[in-house]
Amino acid sequence: MNSTSLKKYLDIYLAVRSATGFKDHAIRILLRDFVAYLIANKSYESIRARDAVNWACDASLTRGVSGKSNRLSVARGFLTYLQASEPEVEIPDKYILASAKRRKPYIFSSQEIIDLLQAASTIRPRDTLRPYTYTAILGLMASTGLRVSEVTKLTVSDVNFNSHPPKIFIMEAKCYKSRIVPLHPSTGTKLQQYKKMRTKMGYAGLSDAFFVSEKGGHISYGALYKWFNRTTRRLGMISEGTCREPTLHSLRHTFAVARLTKWCEEEMPVQDLMPNLSVYLGHLRPEDTYWYLTVTPALLLTASALFQNHVIQESNDEKP
Repeated sequence: MNSTSLKKYLDIYLAVRSATGFKDHAIRILLRDFVAYLIANKSYESIRARDAVNWACDASLTRGVSGKSNRLSVARGFLTYLQASEPEVEIPDKYILASAKRRKPYIFSSQEIIDLLQAASTIRPRDTLRPYTYTAILGLMASTGLRVSEVTKLTVSDVNFNSHPPKIFIMEAKCYKSRIVPLHPSTGTKLQQYKKMRTKMGYAGLSDAFFVSEKGGHISYGALYKWFNRTTRRLGMISEGTCREPTLHSLRHTFAVARLTKWCEEEMPVQDLMPNLSVYLGHLRPEDTYWYLTVTPALLLTASALFQNHVIQESNDEKP
């Protein structure tokens, strides 16, 4: 294999991924850098596992010092594809590099969410839709765990109040994946109230965006992000220890942890219900949902107690 054929393989690989719905901007940059690395080191004639490992561990203008395991995973995907046509290509072991530890997210208490909603309801200017919009957005995120981008991109036709329960259609979210998100009746009621206020104040004629800005378009993520960060600091919501600072995405983490905690407390079959939560949240990998079991000591303790009770029950059932 020469350098020209290696580049062609990469172009085809990326084209196939793009055709199957992957958003590969970052991966394109990484893999083109990987191929350039192989060519610069004249490793394309006989690609060895160490070549991928060395590339993943080296720092450059396009590769930081963190994320080595992720970069190796990207390289492994391409090399696996390449090996089908070039059998001499070596693929490094999946676990040769340790994955970076994920910092624990900030988990809001019930009172902190109430405080945030109260702060949103007092946003200025008072005579606009903004206070109602920000309150509705935070309430929806806290009660569903939707991503910020999924909420801000909603259109009027994406929210169905006529179904039982009410539903939200998330169109082409992460990796172009779409899904239906059922709403709790109380959440549906709050959104209906917002929609009526939106119409009453004349904003319905400005845009098809469900959460509409004063300019008539979708609500600005940047403005929402700045207000949220400023407000959490003003309310004294500061992370402790190794936790991340509170962000809008923390509402999604809080929802997932609250749902798992409730299932554990009710002694529900968490393992059987996990796939449902994964689909509801729009996770691409089930392990992203299972990770929440270790997020808070309280949840881990509750889950452990549930597991111990299950083991004891099975042991008693097996006794003659």
